[in-house]
Amino acid sequence: MHGDPMPDSYVYVTEEGVTRHYADGSVEALAWEDVVEVRVGGDLEVDVHYILLDREGQGCVVPRSATDASFLARLRYLPDFDLDRLALAVEQAVDAVDAVDGDESDADGDAVDVVDVVVWRSPDPPAPLPDLEYD
Repeated sequence: MHGDPMPDSYVYVTEEGVTRHYADGSVEALAWEDVVEVRVGGDLEVDVHYILLDREGQGCVVPRSATDASFLARLRYLPDFDLDRLALAVEQAVDAVDAVDGDESDADGDAVDVVDVVVWRSPDPPAPLPDLEYD
């Protein structure tokens, strides 16, 4: 059969959160209410990524190529989120990819990564759960 190759992952954006399903069956998911940090970064061989993290550093990596207007619209609802700052970080990441100009590996032949840039941090991250003592 001819046609587009099977993508390596699918990304779903809902009112509840973001989920990425990989071809190997693994899943990354994060509820919007748990997002405390948004970064832009990526791998120069693949794509620029949005990296959403919770307070434990776990999260969901979303390729820019898999996003649409609903993803960006949902980011705006994060407290004090600045879409202009996000756009600038993405532009700089894309420029870094272009600057490599076809040579996407370092001296050892490893892929060069775009440095992750923090574009948003929750102004009021959730407090850790208190230790409850039972009598």
